[in-house]
Amino acid sequence: MKEKLVFCWSGGKDSALALHRLQTEGRYEVVSLLTTCNEHFQRVSMHGVRVELLDQQARALGLPLEKVFVSQGGSNDEYVEKMKAQMLVYKGRGVTHLAFGDIFLEDLKRWREANLAGVGLRGVFPIWKGDSRELIHEFITRGFGSIICCVSDAYLDETALGRKIDADFLQWLPADVDPCGENGEFHSFAFAGPIFKQPIQVKVGEKVYRPVEETHPGASTTVCPTSGTRRAKGFWFCDLLPAP
Repeated sequence: MKEKLVFCWSGGKDSALALHRLQTEGRYEVVSLLTTCNEHFQRVSMHGVRVELLDQQARALGLPLEKVFVSQGGSNDEYVEKMKAQMLVYKGRGVTHLAFGDIFLEDLKRWREANLAGVGLRGVFPIWKGDSRELIHEFITRGFGSIICCVSDAYLDETALGRKIDADFLQWLPADVDPCGENGEFHSFAFAGPIFKQPIQVKVGEKVYRPVEETHPGASTTVCPTSGTRRAKGFWFCDLLPAP
């Protein structure tokens, strides 16, 4: 019998590729997706994508989706406590593992594993230590589609918003930006690929800039965090809208 696993789903390209690997390998039974959302704005906490589009992703993936809602301006402690409560619920359902799309951020991986160990669960990292350039080329060649929805002003500006991740985008990226945006340079919304039953139709809406203190004031983990050597003053967000 396969061990039960919940996937911590950001909705972006790394999550999509990591989920694809899990489903291809077939070692675990993926029983649900889990996403942290902003309760006030009804958007994904990490990059501001509308919950409506998140729900469309889950339907296209054919997987249940559960959301952990955190308050606007909430602390990291609030996030940890709500996640702990949800993980205990999963443990009671027989879940043994949570999966993540992390690639090379060692501190983040250790933090996740410590939180999981505290409730008797374990982490799975399907694309961990993969080469960023090889991973993004695999994402593209496998037929995935993803669109940029958030960027850090430490690396990029609003001209990146709304761009699809393809070969032209990779050539356009500055040399000091990780091709997978693993340092928080950019975030994306996956709308098509081999794990989706059908593509999700989206259109680009308003583009807005938010200083750091407005995106997540007083918290130790910001929306669209930057983990690289540069310090972000703010973030550009693209409001993706469901297309008719």
